[in-house]
Amino acid sequence: MEEREVNEESGVAALAEDAIEATPGTGLARGLGVIRDAVRTLPPGPGVYRMLNEAGDALYVGKARNLKARVVNYTHLANLSNRLRRMVAETHALEVVLTHTEVEALLLECNLIKRLMPRYNVLLRDDKSFPYIHLTGGHDFPRITKHRGARTDDGDYFGPFANAGAVNRTLIALQRAFLLRSCSDSMFASRTRPCLLYQIKRCSAPCVGRVDKDGYAKLIDEARTFLSGRSKQVQEQLAQRMQELSENLQFESAAFLRDRIRALTQVQGRQDINVETLGDADVIAAHQAGGHTSIQVFFFRGGQNWGNRAYFPSHDRQLGIEEVLASFIGQFYDSKPVPPLVLTSHVPADRDLLAEALSSRAGRKVELAAPQRGDKRKLVEHALVNAREALARKLAETSTQHRLLEGVAQAFGLEAAPARIEVYDNSHIQGSHPVGAMIVAGPEGFMKSAYRKFNIRGSAMPPQPNPLPEEESERPGTQQPEGERETPSRGDDYAMMREVFTRRFERALKEDPTRERGQWPDLVLIDGGAGQVTAAEQALDELGVADIPLVGIAKGPERDAGRERFFRPGRAPMSLESKDPVLYFLQRLRDEAHRFAIGTHRARRQKAIGASPLDEIPGIGARRKRALLHHFGSARSVARAGLADLERVAGISSAVAKKVYDHFHAEG
Repeated sequence: MEEREVNEESGVAALAEDAIEATPGTGLARGLGVIRDAVRTLPPGPGVYRMLNEAGDALYVGKARNLKARVVNYTHLANLSNRLRRMVAETHALEVVLTHTEVEALLLECNLIKRLMPRYNVLLRDDKSFPYIHLTGGHDFPRITKHRGARTDDGDYFGPFANAGAVNRTLIALQRAFLLRSCSDSMFASRTRPCLLYQIKRCSAPCVGRVDKDGYAKLIDEARTFLSGRSKQVQEQLAQRMQELSENLQFESAAFLRDRIRALTQVQGRQDINVETLGDADVIAAHQAGGHTSIQVFFFRGGQNWGNRAYFPSHDRQLGIEEVLASFIGQFYDSKPVPPLVLTSHVPADRDLLAEALSSRAGRKVELAAPQRGDKRKLVEHALVNAREALARKLAETSTQHRLLEGVAQAFGLEAAPARIEVYDNSHIQGSHPVGAMIVAGPEGFMKSAYRKFNIRGSAMPPQPNPLPEEESERPGTQQPEGERETPSRGDDYAMMREVFTRRFERALKEDPTRERGQWPDLVLIDGGAGQVTAAEQALDELGVADIPLVGIAKGPERDAGRERFFRPGRAPMSLESKDPVLYFLQRLRDEAHRFAIGTHRARRQKAIGASPLDEIPGIGARRKRALLHHFGSARSVARAGLADLERVAGISSAVAKKVYDHFHAEG
């Protein structure tokens, strides 16, 4: 969070002395000048400040109880670490937002860090939403389902769960225990006989009246009680009813309740630790080693453990675990519900201020505690063990990744191990719905926030000339180059590759012309052979970019994995040993690009399936479109209809009918 503050008087007195240490004309001197000018007008109240680079991007976001006293610290070069000196040297502007209180400043700081991702802050990069179990409302027979995203629909939400797998397993067990429906409302309304879930005893079939409204409401109440943490109460009630049925010789019904009790036991059996007196709480444990931090978050709701997730925030190696933990907690709960109790392995920096900020965000008191003994400490110790093991695995994977990147550099003759590899692939079906995809990998693995997709705009253009050199072009009696046989329209594929590279690097030239922001690749891999590489090279040459290594990766003659050929501009194709770890690594990169391209193409194709030619007519909204389709039956029939036929449609005026007719019968 905040670094050491000095009082305003001593800071201003030392300002000129520290500025002398920066050589005039250097970036450090300029940065000091920017901060010095800002200090003169800063108020002594609370607020948030942002240091910006030449492009206007945030370098650092900080909060302060006293802005003037806080910002003046950056002019004391002798007290700054090398990291902060670099930050000052890159600073071209400083922006300030005043707040009423320090708590408000802390909340704003966390929000801006998550949104702007400043490189000198502690960054929580993995910020996916958590899944919940949802008991829907607004229906006589509510359904139980998995939910992710904003909780705006009616009903009760239970969670969060650490991952979708934990939710799915719990849902199956809950269906067996409480026989709740999971089908959509439309399917529920259209059923005439029980579905398979009824046959395998995972639903009570309310859709066809196998259970009445009161009986189903009782099942809903039991499920709600169990998910609220009173599982023991539910099991005792079921056990009592089972005993009564057994005593009345209703053994089949008793066996059915026995199976439900077993299902509940399975849910509890997957909880590693259960503390019924804990209620709703999160346990957050942090472990540092080798300049890295691993943070484990365990979710407890109603005393039940709903799973855990590991995080590896990005931060400067000099920061202590208390500062990293405090920044993580602030960002983590910026968009997530805060439980009444948060247990931590260490006392985070500014704990009281952080607890006040969390309470303000939650609208109720939130306790932030670091227990030292008892059951709660055992929970924290358990989370610490998981954090320690997760960091060990992460460091081992990172070490392996570095060795693989060094192997890539050696294989392709690069000067150093690449810090950013971009991999490109295209996907289409006979030219329809074409997309290009780019994935990015680096020392930490796949960088999914940097992935990009390209909807090809020139897909209707005629096939471009073959970009292969004349001696490699396809001629009668010659064999097509390896890696190109799978493409039915080679010219279109090359045109797609040229468009993707042109758009990608035009933007890079515009946004990062000096290549200081890490947006330029050290190596480009292309899923394809010599033709795709030549097309990409031509696009880069037209943009004046000539120093990016290009490598095409294509499968062998029988498209067997392990016999890949690698194509580089101006060099003969090469191969790697079939059991070389570097080859496996490159295959993994290629497969990830292919997966991303296929997924993007399918999403675009699925969206197009639901489109209609009527959507292209200006002034035809949902109501008029529905009227036309109901009258004619299909968009094709609308296109073939005469003007008089269109005018007969209810809700379609003569002017609108003329517009529709002209759209489908325009000359040319």
